[in-house]
Amino acid sequence: MDFSRTKALFDLPEGVIYLDGNSLGAMPRGVPERVEALLREEWAAQLIRGWNACGWMDMPARLGDRVGRLIGAAPGSVVMGDTLSVKVHQALAAALPMRPDRRVILSDSGNFPSDLYMAQGLAGLLGQGHEIRTPDPQDVEAAITDEVAVLMLTEVDYRTGRRHEMARLTAKAHAHGALTIWDLAHSAGAVPVDLAAVDADFAVGCTYKYLNGGPGAPAFIYVAPRLVDAVEATLSGWLGHAEPFAFAPDYAPAPGVGRMRVGTPPVLALAALEVALDIWDEVDMGALRAASVALSERFIAGVEARCAGVTLASPRDATLRGSQVSFRHPQGYAVMQALIAEGVIGDFRQPDIMRFGFTPLYLDAGDIDRAVDILADILATGRWDRPAFHARKAVT
Repeated sequence: MDFSRTKALFDLPEGVIYLDGNSLGAMPRGVPERVEALLREEWAAQLIRGWNACGWMDMPARLGDRVGRLIGAAPGSVVMGDTLSVKVHQALAAALPMRPDRRVILSDSGNFPSDLYMAQGLAGLLGQGHEIRTPDPQDVEAAITDEVAVLMLTEVDYRTGRRHEMARLTAKAHAHGALTIWDLAHSAGAVPVDLAAVDADFAVGCTYKYLNGGPGAPAFIYVAPRLVDAVEATLSGWLGHAEPFAFAPDYAPAPGVGRMRVGTPPVLALAALEVALDIWDEVDMGALRAASVALSERFIAGVEARCAGVTLASPRDATLRGSQVSFRHPQGYAVMQALIAEGVIGDFRQPDIMRFGFTPLYLDAGDIDRAVDILADILATGRWDRPAFHARKAVT
């Protein structure tokens, strides 16, 4: 697959090497035109008629199917809307009542904190004595027992890029009678995912990272078709109702995954995501993964050969990591700020991790080599050690 063509479809600042698509994807060139058209030709011209005339109400399901193609989900099993934290809450609140005699939510110590916060808050709200266990990631498999109600994991670790083996862990969870919730925030658009093949129960994810949907782009939720009609939608929002415009006083869930809708669709954000998905419609995930591995291997080799004082924090084996590479440095924050100042954009995570994302849709080998050159020079000259680079910003 020729990724030079997809690179031309993104709007990146001249001279910038963007290695942070694992946190916020780059903007597709077609987004401003699409959003402008929606504003002027749909919202301005159609007003409230746009919900029917322009198909706004159907966007969560329609775009859900397009995301579903990238994660191995059957049509009609993914719906868009709300934030990832809300979708984590929905999935967990739906799964726990399906295992009413169990009280253990199993995650891991490397899971994204917001997922754990959602579990903590829900457990407290339920008041049924649920316990959240967070062993180290490598110890999760051994911790799956008959006590576990739900296994809730992020497939790719947000700090190190370490990748859980979804198929094996799902199979073991099922063998012990537990349900699974997979957070695909760092997987969707980064690595091949086949939810149907691994028989996952629930999955959630965001669209503003590798899928390039834009800041705050809506999240998605997947429910296995074999389970969905038994799911109780505890966030029983108006648009998850079977007949929202009947305005009945009592809640009745919509059929299928539509019951996982909550609030009004964020139409402007979905329009931007739709442009990004136009690009994804032409992408083969196997080819993308091969290109991602080649770029990340090139980066690791270059950094380890030329950059003193850094240590690889990600798994060395590419099959065990997602589409990011992390290095440790005692002054990682300052080093990253120096890199950003010179046009190489990654990010930092506590306590000492510099993260670099590899998105072949708009990165090539030349970008990787230049990034290594700049990092090596910053470290060799000590240019990172300036007061401005040590000053912490709100977003790291």
